Amino acid sequence: MPKHKKGKKKIEARLSPIHGNGVFATDAIAKGERVIRYKGKLRTHDEVDAEYGDIDEDGHTFLFTLNDDYVIDANVDGNVARWINHSCAPNCEAVIEEDDKSRPHKDKVFIEAVRDIAAGEELTYNYGITLDERHTPKLKKLWGCRCGAKTCTGTMLQPKR
Repeated sequence: MPKHKKGKKKIEARLSPIHGNGVFATDAIAKGERVIRYKGKLRTHDEVDAEYGDIDEDGHTFLFTLNDDYVIDANVDGNVARWINHSCAPNCEAVIEEDDKSRPHKDKVFIEAVRDIAAGEELTYNYGITLDERHTPKLKKLWGCRCGAKTCTGTMLQPKR
């Protein structure tokens, strides 16, 4: 088998049976492999609230909370990682790499495989969505999950602790 050139993408976006667009492996991905960095415009929580706060929630977001100070807004300068769908039984996870000099604006998010992924498989991770307000049936439906996993909870919202 030929070796892959460094930096060759092993993924592509296309229509997903889970929801809208998805990201699929075009080649085998090994457990522990760093698949892609989640990119977008770095914004403060206040900036994001000002921009999107008045828009009704629709259970669809390209906002990734990086830390207490910043959010990655993949609506602006986002890459293909924004199309990776949620699953209750994911094959990837989002890993936040903190800056070694404690500069929160330099933290990064990477999507890494938690198990071996075969070519053709859709990449997914658990979005880990937490809301301050009560998880009403309406909110659970709004943030509904369609991953199809045997262990699917029916919502992308994480249980209250």
